[in-house]
Amino acid sequence: MIWNVPKIWEDGDVWILGGGPSIPKLFNVPDKVIKDVVSRKFSPNTYSQYMQSIHNKHVIGVNVAYLLGDWIDMVFFGDSAFFLKHMDGLAEFKGLKVSCASNVASHDWVKYTPKDGKHNKGITKQPHLVSWNGNSGAAAISVAVHTGAKRVILLGFDMSLGDIKNQHWHDVYERGPAVTEKRLKKLPFNRHLRGFADIRKDADTMGVEILNCSPNSTIKEFRKVTLEELL
Repeated sequence: MIWNVPKIWEDGDVWILGGGPSIPKLFNVPDKVIKDVVSRKFSPNTYSQYMQSIHNKHVIGVNVAYLLGDWIDMVFFGDSAFFLKHMDGLAEFKGLKVSCASNVASHDWVKYTPKDGKHNKGITKQPHLVSWNGNSGAAAISVAVHTGAKRVILLGFDMSLGDIKNQHWHDVYERGPAVTEKRLKKLPFNRHLRGFADIRKDADTMGVEILNCSPNSTIKEFRKVTLEELL
């Protein structure tokens, strides 16, 4: 069933945790812990103890960010294959599960918000739809705005590799470091960047401020801020 997103966080801040490798660095996670999580020696929720400063915020976790803990209020994902692989874990997650992936429509425990075919880039004004923008993180911005947020804060929206050539703050997808030339050519960053100019235009029109708390981000449309500045 299609979900009409309610204004549960009206006039508030919404934090969106993407998949970029800068997230643990933002929260001063020790390098050894980061390497152990990326190598899958430790589980992603190992980071949670270092992220207590945002445990009381309104947080949307993109894709595997739901593994950080039940302090994540909502998980958003747009990939049908991701849903099939993580269905059991998502079912156990206590927060809201929201997706624009068509294969979730028959599962009543997932809130279904289809892609807006008439407004594919930017931020749709239709509260039961999302603008896809080519990736789940950018699509989650539509959901954040639908909740009534007046300020959206992006973390882990790097669109670049980390210090150890990792694409994400984890290796749940089991891709390993992106070090080979063949692997580098397949990175999706340029494709993922295409929607942000439209997102900025729509946000300005709607009176929503979007801040980028991803220090190495290649997204140019939003003002960059530090975590210390925000907290």
